[in-house]
Amino acid sequence: MALLKNKVALVTGAGSGIGKCVAELYAKNGASVVISDIDEKGGNAVATGLTAVAAKQ
Repeated sequence: MALLKNKVALVTGAGSGIGKCVAELYAKNGASVVISDIDEKGGNAVATGLTAVAAKQ
């Protein structure tokens, strides 16, 4: 489903927890997602996962 197609979402704290879940949900619904987190490794892991989600759409 592409409920958020052509929308951009900025998610802070997206490296884990609720922020990660929100970023994934937005991506699965078609949004372009910009993430930030103080945890660089966590943020990079989420970014890699979001790239895979985007590739499926």
